Amino acid sequence: MSVRSGVARVVDAVVLAGLVLVAFAGGAFGAALGAYPAFALTGVVVVAGEVARVTGGAPPGSGPVGTAALGTAGVTASVGLGPAFGPHVVFGGGAAAAAYAARKGYLDTGFAYYEAKHVTYSLGARVDVLLVGGAFGAVGLLLAALSAGSLGAAGTLPWPGVPVDPVMTSIVFSAFLHRLAFGYPLVGNVRGDVLDMTPYERGERRRPVAGAGAEEPAEGGGVGAEADAPGRYVVEPWLPHQSGWANAAVLGAAVGVFGAFVAWATGSALLAFGIAAASTVFLSLGMERAPVTHHMAFPGSVVVVGLAGGAEPSAVAGAVALPAAAVAGAVAGALAGVLGDLAGRVLYAHADTHLDPPAASLVLTSLLIGLLDVAGLLSQGVIPTP
Repeated sequence: MSVRSGVARVVDAVVLAGLVLVAFAGGAFGAALGAYPAFALTGVVVVAGEVARVTGGAPPGSGPVGTAALGTAGVTASVGLGPAFGPHVVFGGGAAAAAYAARKGYLDTGFAYYEAKHVTYSLGARVDVLLVGGAFGAVGLLLAALSAGSLGAAGTLPWPGVPVDPVMTSIVFSAFLHRLAFGYPLVGNVRGDVLDMTPYERGERRRPVAGAGAEEPAEGGGVGAEADAPGRYVVEPWLPHQSGWANAAVLGAAVGVFGAFVAWATGSALLAFGIAAASTVFLSLGMERAPVTHHMAFPGSVVVVGLAGGAEPSAVAGAVALPAAAVAGAVAGALAGVLGDLAGRVLYAHADTHLDPPAASLVLTSLLIGLLDVAGLLSQGVIPTP
């Protein structure tokens, strides 16, 4: 090995260590503020970065710093999707911290579902909770790197990226990991049809298993105790006001058209995503019927960029007719909405912690878009392709 390559490896290791440290801080911040409030701020940063990029304000040469830049540059790449503020860092860290805090018996907020799912709640400055959030922030960064095949500023990995959104893939796998780490079942206690949410509509509650006791589990309580704690709904649908196949499809189609138009008008595949992500602040502020729509806006935008065949952002509107863009966005958004509802029923409603249905939906829709790109039917630079 040459001295030069050895030095390069050391530099890469040093840069990676710095990125992991930054991600640890980002995850701790996500724990302190709460997963969804932190994610809303991520949306604000993405909007700022994309507006700057679209209007020519992105700093020259400001390439990706983190591991999951999704074809962007400037503030969006380095901050909004980067090691400090990326959703895989702040949201993944915040969700894991909520699961840990509930396991330790720290949470008693009166939340309608099991407390580990209360990801709109700020957890404050408790040291052990911050450390858990930080650890999962670092894990989120590394999971995104494994998916993208890139360590960002620290170099590349010896395999190509998987054709899927690395940010959302990281969030999903991080949620499975925090369930394993803190002794929660991977999918929960399923009673009857896994897709049936009508027990919630009827107000049916769980009955405790024999020996589980009448109270929520204290520190170190058994897995079965929180699964069957008295008073919990039999199923806990993600956002009941948004649940239902038709509701999800129609809302998704509408938001998909919005995402498609924003991409058509600006050439940005992430501006509509940022706006929708920022709007989750209303859910955190207690507007109980506020929709969560970033998983619908993003594929609606990306598919339009893909139909433009790799055109420059300023040329997207000239490459794709607006009616075609709107139809494509509606189809992509409707599919994303239905997949989000499906993920909520399978991975959230029966479980004890928050595995994000929008993230799971985006894993599937981005995989579809990535495979269409590999097949030559789309040409986009957002979802990594081999």
